[in-house]
Amino acid sequence: MTVDVVLPCLNEAEALPWVLERVPAGWRAIVVDNGSTDGSPGIARELGATVVRESRRGFGAACHAGLTAAEADIVCFCDCDASLDPGLLAPFARSVADGQTDLMLGRRRPKGSGAWPLHARAGNLALSWMLRRRTGLDLHDLGPMRAARREDLLGLRLTDRRSGYPLQMVVRAADAGWRVREVDVPYLPRAGKSKVTGTWRGTWQTVHDMRRVLAEAGDGR
Repeated sequence: MTVDVVLPCLNEAEALPWVLERVPAGWRAIVVDNGSTDGSPGIARELGATVVRESRRGFGAACHAGLTAAEADIVCFCDCDASLDPGLLAPFARSVADGQTDLMLGRRRPKGSGAWPLHARAGNLALSWMLRRRTGLDLHDLGPMRAARREDLLGLRLTDRRSGYPLQMVVRAADAGWRVREVDVPYLPRAGKSKVTGTWRGTWQTVHDMRRVLAEAGDGR
């Protein structure tokens, strides 16, 4: 089993040491720099990560750049802000490698004050409900921690390059008949300032992007 873990990164200099030291031994960390101005790419290289630059801003753009740069049999995704421990991805990868599941997702369980702002949690709950209605999958989170086979992910032909990328991945996987499963993972207060769901505006944009993905899926596009 070979594994690459994709870590989308925008000004995460404070979090990178904590994150990269927890990547399982033998895995390749792919840090996708999405326009950092705090020296994040240099720090990542010094710590042994492969750095990929993606000039197009957007969570989906960064994730997909990492996926296309990956070479391993299995690709994992994890936020790069120290809110999630990439070491917890080891059983995710094993489950996929052993053929027990096709897409493994982490259901975030907040630990500590400020780990998950109320407005972000409310948006996630609403979208998860819509996802269950759309796919019939018993899922409760659209979190970024996940694992699947690289070739299978590329075969989904994901097109969203904004916040809807994680949702589009799940919807297309469900439509393709994948076995999708989620397990609980601790969700910690992030290091530094959130660029997405840490603000009402960021949460609104995320919900808007994901609702657009669901609408497109409902239209059969």
